Amino acid sequence: MNRKKEVIIGFLVGIIANTIGTLLYILLFSELSIAETYKAAVAQDHIGSLLALGALLNLAAFFGFLKLKRNHRARGVLIATMLTAFIILYYKVF
Repeated sequence: MNRKKEVIIGFLVGIIANTIGTLLYILLFSELSIAETYKAAVAQDHIGSLLALGALLNLAAFFGFLKLKRNHRARGVLIATMLTAFIILYYKVF
């Protein structure tokens, strides 16, 4: 049961890191508000790129957990990153 909990914690950290990374990218590099940037990304079919840039923060979480020898949490971050990749693939295909 403890391993499941560690993977879930890692998954949540991965989702939060991705969200923070996306918002940080928007705040630092976009002149528009968050809502306007999202609407523009959807209109121009760049939502996948926006999510991918946000997922870069998952690298820090993943390698941080590996350095701390929290392999199950790192596995959860990897699962969250794969989920993001599938969402990006969905946006690119459909």
